[in-house]
Amino acid sequence: MSRRRQIYEGKAKILYEGPEPGTIIQYFKDDATAFNAQKKGTINGKGVLNNRISEHIFTLLGGIGIPTHFIRRLNMREQLVRQVEIVPLEVVVRNVAAGSMSKRLGIEEGTALPRTIVEYYLKDDALGDPMVTEEHIAAFGWAGQDELHDMVDMAVRINDFMAGLFAGVGIRLVDFKLEFGRLWEDEYSRIILADEISPDGCRLWDMKTGDKLDKDRFRRDLGGEMEAYQEVARRLGLLPDGADSTVLDLESARKSRGL
Repeated sequence: MSRRRQIYEGKAKILYEGPEPGTIIQYFKDDATAFNAQKKGTINGKGVLNNRISEHIFTLLGGIGIPTHFIRRLNMREQLVRQVEIVPLEVVVRNVAAGSMSKRLGIEEGTALPRTIVEYYLKDDALGDPMVTEEHIAAFGWAGQDELHDMVDMAVRINDFMAGLFAGVGIRLVDFKLEFGRLWEDEYSRIILADEISPDGCRLWDMKTGDKLDKDRFRRDLGGEMEAYQEVARRLGLLPDGADSTVLDLESARKSRGL
């Protein structure tokens, strides 16, 4: 597919004009950022793995009735998705105390929460993505009450499904971030899942060892970022044992040449 007009470039992805009206090409980069882009780096091959992992999870979620923007994967780094109006909120689902929650509330990291907690953050890097309440969301019109209800309902369903999916391969789903968008149909819109679900936006811990298999390895200078992402892909059946992300590169290249 020929490269089209660039619409937007974010920290982990670039969006291009799609081949048909109402579509966008989502390109996954190897860039890694943390602390609202205060820390920057590169994880070679990350974009390839995140593309495959997100494709896999979005496809499974679509199968249980979660509406998403995902249409299909185009190649090793690109997906075709529906164009949506992104709701300016990050919805964070927490099962275990970690990260900012542990710092804010003084709860030891790794403590299982008495119930799943859903939090909201305003998408604004300049402000540090501040945590907001439902009152803020309603007062400033970032989302309507029905839209917020739909987002929370989907977030809880996604959590139930993903917790089981990862537990089945020996991974503890600690927490994760979701983004939603408005899909406009004539004069009406509906909320659907957008962005991506990958180790970039999830905390994933090995259930036996507690090893971190996500971007915390980059945030905390633990090293082994690529190996961690590969391990997640491998356990999900997306990467053969003993292989690395170059296998995905070669597979995509073969398909693009019709081999």
